[in-house]
Amino acid sequence: MNVDDLNGKTIGFLASGGLDSCTITHWLTGHGVKVVCFTGDLAQPDETDFGAIEKRMRACGAVDFVPLPLQDYIAALGLEGIQAQACYESRYWNVTGLGRQAITAGALPELKKRGISILAHGATGRGNDQVRFQLITNMLEPDISVYAAWRDQAFLDRFGGRAQMIEYCEQHNLPIKATRAKPYSTDANLLGLTHEGGQLESLATPAHLVTPEMGVWAKDAPDAGEDFTVTFEKGVPVKINSKSVSTLEAFLSANKTGGAHGIGIGLHMVENRFVGVKSRGVYEQPGIELLGTCYGFLAQLVLDRRSKEMLDSLSLLFAKQVYQGYYNDLASKMIRAAVAE
Repeated sequence: MNVDDLNGKTIGFLASGGLDSCTITHWLTGHGVKVVCFTGDLAQPDETDFGAIEKRMRACGAVDFVPLPLQDYIAALGLEGIQAQACYESRYWNVTGLGRQAITAGALPELKKRGISILAHGATGRGNDQVRFQLITNMLEPDISVYAAWRDQAFLDRFGGRAQMIEYCEQHNLPIKATRAKPYSTDANLLGLTHEGGQLESLATPAHLVTPEMGVWAKDAPDAGEDFTVTFEKGVPVKINSKSVSTLEAFLSANKTGGAHGIGIGLHMVENRFVGVKSRGVYEQPGIELLGTCYGFLAQLVLDRRSKEMLDSLSLLFAKQVYQGYYNDLASKMIRAAVAE
């Protein structure tokens, strides 16, 4: 699907409010496309003013803006990841993969309500997200088509990358936050932050180039420890330090405590992307690392030898399933059913 196929049509665009969102929305609008922007509230710590996102997207040509309240859903997905102990290639808790599941599954019903049959996104052609958005949509709503600007030759001919997009936005006086000086890009939700690209692509660049947003580096953490007690009932955290909490509140509390002590801050990986390339990332995932480790101790305590071996094998498979965008397929449903026991 290319931009000429969209002329005169209305599409639903998954907009973060960042550089790609602003550029693509304005560029599509200039090609006669009506863009309705859908932005998920995933309790992302780096963007709390959704009124500002709406203002930016409308200024870039969006005909409508739809906020999606997804905080409880992303927390529930994070809990499933914890219960499955599903870490991809080391200790990466799939915070971005779970976030893509949340935003896509949250947006699709809203598209259908409005009679929109095309979902668009700004994921690049070399990343996992373009596959995730495609697969999640195909599995949940096969009647909805997916448009990816970074797979459209007309878009590629116009924009070679970040510098060209910034120049385009400046030429059209679009209200972007991005600057040429930022040395890496960041994606965020309740479960964690992913920093990648730019200077981080060089292994000569230390991970400490990143300025943490969910806590501090371990070297900057306080010397004194802090008690953190979790009460689980049927696999669900219901109390933190004796205070009753919802799943969302458990993550918020764990993010605050874990981040303050440098837990889960700065995980450094060169991961194998689903699309066949290597990618270096620096991750912040304090709450899911803290809660996930607590749950791991609990599993060691209560599971017998065979059930623990079963969980360990399912953990590896489910981590790969989520990472590659297969959260909704039959295999993942079977894994979740087994883990629920």
